[in-house]
Amino acid sequence: MAITYKQNKKKRKKKHGFLKRSATSDGRKILQNRRKKGRKRITV
Repeated sequence: MAITYKQNKKKRKKKHGFLKRSATSDGRKILQNRRKKGRKRITV
């Protein structure tokens, strides 16, 4: 069986990073909820 997960910092940031989240209204909603919940890390 092949390895299914190969780390890639750039891809991870591009897909789930702060700028990507802030770009859309739904993304901003996610940030808002995570701040409200008191998450240590808001995004990746």
